[in-house]
Amino acid sequence: MNEILVLNSGSSSLKFALYAAEDAPESNSVPALKALALHYSGHFSGIGTKEAAVSLKEVAENGETRKSDDEALNACGLRAADNHNDAITQLMTWLESRDDAAPLKGIGHRVVHGGQRFREAVVLSEDDVAELETLSSLAPLHQPHCLAPVKLLMQRYPDVPQVASFDTAFHADQPWVAKQFALPRELTQKGLIRYGFHGLSYDYINRTLPDVLPEDAARERVIVAHLGNGASLCAIHNGKSVASTMGFTALEGLVMGTRSGTLDPGLVMHLIEQEGMSTQEVSTLLYKKSGLLGVSGISSDMRELLKSDAPEAHEAIELYCYRIAREIGSLVAALGGLDQLIFTAGIGEHAARVRERVAAQCAWLGVQLDSEANARDEQGIASAESRVGVWVIPTDEERVIASDCLTLLASD
Repeated sequence: MNEILVLNSGSSSLKFALYAAEDAPESNSVPALKALALHYSGHFSGIGTKEAAVSLKEVAENGETRKSDDEALNACGLRAADNHNDAITQLMTWLESRDDAAPLKGIGHRVVHGGQRFREAVVLSEDDVAELETLSSLAPLHQPHCLAPVKLLMQRYPDVPQVASFDTAFHADQPWVAKQFALPRELTQKGLIRYGFHGLSYDYINRTLPDVLPEDAARERVIVAHLGNGASLCAIHNGKSVASTMGFTALEGLVMGTRSGTLDPGLVMHLIEQEGMSTQEVSTLLYKKSGLLGVSGISSDMRELLKSDAPEAHEAIELYCYRIAREIGSLVAALGGLDQLIFTAGIGEHAARVRERVAAQCAWLGVQLDSEANARDEQGIASAESRVGVWVIPTDEERVIASDCLTLLASD
């Protein structure tokens, strides 16, 4: 038995998961997902801030989860991290010192942007990392933080393979017409196209659908709603991504926690030319001060907004749901119909009122919810009369990364 470590690094966070890995078939398949047993998971949050914290969960063989208290964390040598290097150093020191440690087979990383060349998971070389760094301008809030742990761990463990799984890869084979902007061809040839994101989440849902849907359920035309602090939709036709709401960057599409989603490009020019804002100020506005936070003026957290009686909170929720329902209509057109609608990620999995509002605006498609099942966050939430299956399926991006890692290293 070997171990696979998965890292998901953000601007102020580091999520990790450690899997015990059996041998997997040499294909990126459902069996590869099932060949992994989650042993530990954790999260360094608020890195370098006053809110810095760390959490650790252990998963027993029977599936029971135990969260470590402060005393247990201290015994593991884990504490709030001052910076990302500190978090990585703490994590690896603890992993190496465990009594139950097994050989580390590989380390898998979530990398947000793979550009046009990286269309599937790869075992990284130093040249690959250098090329991926050139894509940082396409995902400035994510790419540098995804790659920093790779470089650090290549130095610390030169003999342990580092595997990158890309958020863009699931969308790489979309039809060319779905990826194009109506720009001059020379700009398109430079890579100014729609890439799509949240691909690891969509990949997981797509792989697990056969285990969730009844055998006789139609599954040719599926829309997955990944609704979290970042949010997007993906149209999946016969298991392949054919359209998505995110495009050149992770800013396009739906209203998000702090991101604006789609807006008129002329508005950006107005902010620069008429409001006197710099490009950096516009970037900060659209990425960090808009979305649910900007509309409500209260919070980017859907849980807080749902509890609030403020009219601004209700307006933010209404806009959030309206944009989802409107974009579902767009993706239904790309699919030529709809068989199944899947909700996933934090809001999608836990906000029954959001699902209810979206479903009500999709009644024209034949979407009808079982209100009691929806209120209980059950897996199947469509009513018996619904012409479209509606499901709540928790996503697991870390397991997809570990599966990619296991499959690549088994084939090598």
